[in-house]
Formats: sequence, structure tokens, C-alpha cells
Amino acid sequence: MEVLTRLLPKLAELLVGEYNLQKEVKGGIKFLRVELEHMKAALEKISSTPAGQLDKQDKIWARDVRELSYDIEDKVDTFMVRCKGGKPGKQHGFKKVIHRSLDLLMQPKIRHKIATDIRDIKSRVKEVSERRNRYKVDDVITNPVSITIDPRLLGQYKMATELVGIVGARDELIRILIDGDEMSLQQGKIISIVGFGGLGKTTLVNAVYEKISAQFECRAFISVSQTPDMRKLLKHILYDLGNNISDETLDERQLINELRQFLHEKRYFIVVDDIWDIPVWKTIRCALPHNNSGYRIIATTRNVKVAEHAGGAYNMKPLSPHNSRILLNRGVYGNDDTEKSPDEELAEVSDKIIKKCAGVPLAIITIASLLASKGRNKMDWYEVYNSIGTGMENSLDTENMRKILSYSYYDLPPHLRTCVLYLSVFPEDFEIEKARLIWLWIAEGFIQHEEKRKSVFEIGESYFIELINRSMIQPVDKYNTGTVYHCRVHDMVLDLVRSLSSEENFVTIFSDTKHAFASTTHRRLSLQNREAEHVSTWGTTSMPQARSVIVFSSAINQIPALQSFKVLRVLDLKDCNLSKKGYSLKYLGSLFHLRYLNLSYTWIAQLPKEVENLLFLEILDVQCTHISHLPLNVSQLEHLLCLRVNSSTIVQNGIWSLRSLEELSWLCIGDELMDGMEGLGLLTELRVLRIALHTDKWNDKLVESLSKLRKIQTLCIDGCTGGEGNVGRLDAWVAPCHLRCLYTEEAYWFSRLPAWMNNALHLVDLSELSIAVRELQQEDLKVLGRLPALRYLNLAVDHEDLGILEKFVIGAGSFPYLVYCMLKGFVVPVVFQNGAAPRLARLEIDLYVREVREIAGSDGGFDFGLENLSSLQEIEVDFRSGGAREEEVQEATAAVRNAAQIHPNGPTLKIFG
Repeated sequence: MEVLTRLLPKLAELLVGEYNLQKEVKGGIKFLRVELEHMKAALEKISSTPAGQLDKQDKIWARDVRELSYDIEDKVDTFMVRCKGGKPGKQHGFKKVIHRSLDLLMQPKIRHKIATDIRDIKSRVKEVSERRNRYKVDDVITNPVSITIDPRLLGQYKMATELVGIVGARDELIRILIDGDEMSLQQGKIISIVGFGGLGKTTLVNAVYEKISAQFECRAFISVSQTPDMRKLLKHILYDLGNNISDETLDERQLINELRQFLHEKRYFIVVDDIWDIPVWKTIRCALPHNNSGYRIIATTRNVKVAEHAGGAYNMKPLSPHNSRILLNRGVYGNDDTEKSPDEELAEVSDKIIKKCAGVPLAIITIASLLASKGRNKMDWYEVYNSIGTGMENSLDTENMRKILSYSYYDLPPHLRTCVLYLSVFPEDFEIEKARLIWLWIAEGFIQHEEKRKSVFEIGESYFIELINRSMIQPVDKYNTGTVYHCRVHDMVLDLVRSLSSEENFVTIFSDTKHAFASTTHRRLSLQNREAEHVSTWGTTSMPQARSVIVFSSAINQIPALQSFKVLRVLDLKDCNLSKKGYSLKYLGSLFHLRYLNLSYTWIAQLPKEVENLLFLEILDVQCTHISHLPLNVSQLEHLLCLRVNSSTIVQNGIWSLRSLEELSWLCIGDELMDGMEGLGLLTELRVLRIALHTDKWNDKLVESLSKLRKIQTLCIDGCTGGEGNVGRLDAWVAPCHLRCLYTEEAYWFSRLPAWMNNALHLVDLSELSIAVRELQQEDLKVLGRLPALRYLNLAVDHEDLGILEKFVIGAGSFPYLVYCMLKGFVVPVVFQNGAAPRLARLEIDLYVREVREIAGSDGGFDFGLENLSSLQEIEVDFRSGGAREEEVQEATAAVRNAAQIHPNGPTLKIFG
């Protein structure tokens, strides 16, 4: 379906004068446009209908149309590439004459080829159209889809999934794990939680882990997946435990020995999530030694035999009807802990839906997201109820769960269904970077750029948000900033998506040795296999119709030869260490169709000169490589939207010609580039700009250029050492109203809080702020506290050098959404009043030892309002001794520990200095 959406505008473009096509060819193109528009309408109906409701003829016809559309797009793109691309950007003298002569000779051949292709395509389209008329596939009926975007995101998702109905089970497991006499506490304990997929096993063990993990000397939480790479898994456990093994040569047995030695006499707590079979458990268990230090292990599995083998089986129970109603109402209405439906008319159908979901949280969350998009129409709700199948109330099996998930999938609009199918390229339990996913969607042509006020990436973000709201993906706050930069796909959703993707030949996944190299046409390849059986086959297999190849590190030995591709648009080799494998990028410049190239973490030393041939390239990511200089000819890639390089990679002044850039990470500014800073102001489409300063020189044109970039949403300036000379250099800059993230704390100091921050309505999107303000006033803290979307704050002041001993207060109602806060350089600690920062979970502060002693109470208590932070989970304190005696440091440390211990949440405490 998505290919027809892209193809029709391309056919329209062929009719314009610059291609100078023959009259007969133009007539054929007009015929194709009309026929394909009708096919698109029919295909929309078919793709919106659950596969179980389609007969075989419908499926065959739809498959034929999709494959035909791919072939047409390949031929049209090839013609356009030959007409517009594949030529060096700047030629001079004799070379220019030669290339112009060759162009004149080639143009008739190119146009003759497209004429032949159009005749062939026209014949195939007629054949498929006649088949549609014979079998009347237009009779398929589907229902219209309504779309709403709800930006509640992470907070509501966590509330819905982490709190409802698990407190009792969490506390029961904690009692089993840590209650008992001294002797039992010294003995090891294992609990294995078993239950159907979607019941919330991971959510439950995560709640237990967060509650008690701080009591153990070392701890780890690992996800296993269905076909784990045991070496990678064992290394992951070591890394989480704090033993980062850099030796890549260690085999499985050596890693097991390393783990056993490391944990020999330690009190450890390890969660092993989602074990599928007994051999995997045996290997993991072998690596975790039995000792008398009181270790604890929790395993989760769907397999009863695995649970019985592991021991300590704990059956995961479905939610009660009471908690099921709370979860449903929360997802639909946003209500907290309300069992009663706010709409009496919907109470009866709500109960029916709850009964069908049988207490499975994933089913309830998915259906709630769908119902929220339907409004409060009883008939629509009954339609959902009648469509999700029967049997859930009697049997918790995968097929019934899939019915519920598939209904939510088919309720999505066509463009979102395409984006969901694309999730199948990622392995199970993979944390998907939001930006990477959206750039892939863009390169594949899935984003419908119809809203001129938004960039194509911003439209992709709205797709991402909608998929979270529909519970098709799960948000991940990887950096604990309260902002979603990653997502996961629940394994049951991934199971459904892979099944649908396979049926449509949308993505071909090679993840284990059971996959054979059939004669099927491969359009998109996802290589996830860690075995090496197929290496030689890949090297000799031609894949002229493959348009996307994504290779994960475990399949590095299977990277196909680049010369085997003819119409490749996406090449993603992220995390594949090509420097060790000696993989050649020699033929990279022949991939004329390429839109997306991700070589991050491949550690290559250089890009081939022929990269200049990739004139249609939109995304180039070479971060975490050994590339020291970006080739000058990259400046000829005028379609580039995203350029990512190392913060130390040197770029030339020619980069200012890339006027389409929306993201530039990083821009390494040395002495030479600093002299040409006026060029930066030409990149007016930039949304994301990260600057790395490698010079002590200063040019006021940097601020002038930054002031011209009014679409900037993320600005990061890093790399310059501190000092008097850096104070006030950014004072003249005024942030644009769409700013989301500002990071300048490591580079430049504002002399005072910028005046533009006084207008909270001007900064409604600012969610992350890391700045250094040399002199801060109490009123400035109030200004920051009024920022409506701020979730992350890193605030540094220079009060020690200035001798400012003022006591600062954060009052009630301030920082309503702040999740993560770092306060540096306040000589007298900031005090949080009751009602301040109600969502603050992590606090990092500097404390000056003597000042802490002065405000400590007679009982050794230390009151700067920690008890008023109702969501506090983590505290990190960096002591500044300032010549204090050892006993003074100990007293201050005791005061801080006491403040943390009496907090009702029992937050974890880390002390440095």
C-alpha cells in the first residue's frame, strides 16, 4: 500500500517537461496513473480488513499488486536516477566536456529504455486489473478509521502499567525474598514467575527490583529473548554487575568462569527476564554461583517446565475485575484509581470488554488505547467488543491474544500500519532509538508530508506518539530525563507484526538457521542471525530487488557484498565492527538509489571518495567511527536531511551548502571554521544542532548565526574549557519559541539568567535544560520553576567564587513536571518546600561540608526539604570538603544519610567526594 502512495506522485513528475518523454510514453504513464489509483483504493480496503476475513483470491490479488508496484517504482526511480544523478557535482575543463558528451549520448538510450519499460508495465497492469474484475475484490468492505493524537506519553503509560494491581504481588514476592531469620537470609533463594504473555511479569519483577535492589552488594536485570546470543548475554550480566569485560576473545565457558569468580562471595540480586527453554536457564544458572552470602535470583518465563526446573515457581495471576476496570478507565479517561466508569451508558459494554480481556493487562491497555480514539459512542464500543473474538474469558492462549492485538492493528490508518509492519526489522527486546526509527521511515517513504508547517521528521514524531497512544509500542525513558527517546515492542505485538510482515513479503528476517534462501523476492532484509552457515551464500547471491538491508551486530559475518544490490535505498550497519572484519565499502558509490546510510559504531577509518555519487542520500550517520575528516565532496549531497559525525570529526566550510539539513550532530568548530561562522546562519531548516568547540577563539558571528536558526528545537554546545573568558558570550542569543532542549553548561556561562526565560508562554516546549549561570537570584529560581514542560534541569552557579551565601528556596507549585534535577555550585543547599517538584525522582547536588554541619539539627538530622519530594527515588551527593577536618566530613555524611533514611520512599543514596 505504502509503495502506491509514493509511486503516484512520481508518475505525475514524469509527465513534466524536463524529462522530454515521447507522446506515446506520456500516454502510457497517464493510463498507469488512473489504473493504479483504482488499485490503491481497492488495496486500502483489503489491507484494512483482518486477514482471517479475506479469501485466498483477495490475498493473491493484493500480493500481485504490491509486487507490481515495487517493480514499477524501481524502474521509475532508476530512470530518474539516470536522468538526475550518478554524475559528479563539479567538473572543469576537459572532464566537463567529456561528461557532457557522454550525457548527450546516453539520454536517447535512457528514454528508449523507459519507453520499453512503460509498455511492459502497462501490459502487466492490464492483466492484474482484469483479474480484479474477474474476482470482484472491490466487494471487500471495511470501516472508516478515526485518528486522535494524545501526547500524554510516558507518565500515563507508567501509571497504567506499573501501578494497577501489582502492589500486593510485589510485596508478597519481597516478603518471600527477604523475610526470615539470619540463617535463612544467608541462604540463596530463587523465585521463578510463570504466566501467559502480556500478564505483566516483567512489570512485576521490575517493581520488585526497584524496591529492594539497593540492599544488595551487586545487582543486574537482564532480558533473555527467544533465541539469545549466550556470549552477549553473559557479557551483559557482567556489565550490569559493574565488571565491564573488554576482552572480545572470551568464549562462553570463560565468561561463565569470570562471572562465578566475580560473584563468589558477594550478596547479589539478579533478575533474568523471559527465559524460553531449559538449556538457556541451565547455562545462566551455571554462571551464578551458590554461596552463603544471601544471593537472590528471580526468573520469568511462559514455560511451566522452565519454572519447575528453576524452582520456586510463582504463578502470575490475571488482574481482578476491580483492577481491570481501573486499568481500562485509566487508559480511556485518564482517571486515577477509579473503578466506576464516568459514563454510565458505557458501563455495561465496558464490563463485557473487561470480561473478554480476562485480566490480561496488555489486552486491556491495547483495547483502552483503541477505545480512547473512538470517543464515547456506545455503538462504536460494541463494535470493538464484537470484533475482538471470543474465548479470552475461557482460555488464555496466544491465538486469542493475537485477535485483540490484530483488531487494534487493523484499526490504524494505512500509513501507521505500514510503520508498524516496519518494526519487524528489529530483534526481540531491542531498544529502538526514536530518531533512528523515524529517519528509517522517512528514507523508506512512509511519511506523508502534507502539513507544510511541520518538517517531515516532526510528522514522523506524530506517528511515533500515535503508536504509543495506541499501545503498539512501549515508551522507554532510557536516560531518566522524563523524555522518550527510545521504545520497545512487546514480544506479543512483535509476534503479530512479524506474521503479517511475512504474509505481505514486507520484511524478510534471517534470525536463525532454519531460514532457507528460497527463490522469493526479498524487498527488505533484516539480518539478525549469529550463526555463520549462510556467509558464503550471501557473498554470491545477487539481490537486484532488495531496497533495504539492516544488519545487527550478531549477524556481522553475513553482511552481503554491496555490488549485489541495484536499487538499495536503506543500508544500516550500526554496531557492526567493520574495522575488525575487513569489510569493503568499495562499491558504496554505486548505490545510486541510497537514501539512508548508517555506519555508526562500525569504527571505519574513512568514507570512499565515491560517496559523492549518492546524490539522493538523505541520512548519513558515521558517529563512533575513526573518521577524522569528513570528505569535502559530502557538501555536494544537497538532499541530506540528517548528518551525524563524531564531535572531533573535522568538516569544511562547504558544509554550509547543505541547505536542507534538519539535524547536524556534531559540528566540530576549530580555528578555521570559527572564522567562517556566518555560513551556519544559512542552514535555516536545522531543528537539531550539536556543536563541539575545539578552539579558544571567539567570533560574534556564531551568536548571530544561531539567532537566525528559528526552527531549532535542540541546541547543544560542548567541548570548551571553563574560564572567565567564556562568561556572557551567549547573553545576546534569544531562544526560538520551539526550543525543546538546551545544553550549554559545559561550554559557556551566562552572566545572569537570560531575560527570554521570563516568558514561560514563549517556552512551552522546553523540557531539558542544562545551563551555567554565574550569578543566580532567588527570583530566577522562581522563573525556572514556572517553565511548564521542564523535566530535566542541570543548573550550575558560581556562588563559591562570588561569595554568595544566600539560602535559595523552591516553593510549592514550582517545577510541576521535573523528573531529574542537578544543582551545582550552591554554597548553601537549596531547600524544597512542601508541594515543590511533585514528580522529582532523581536529585544530584553539591554540598559544602561546613555549611551542611551548620544547618544540621541537634539530632543529626539534615533538613533541606527532602521529605517534601514525594516521588524521590535516587539521591546523589558530591561533597565539597573545602579544608574541612575528617570528623566534620563524617558528621556531614551522617546528616545526609539520616535525611535519606527517614524519607518515606527510602531512596537510594550515593555519596562522592
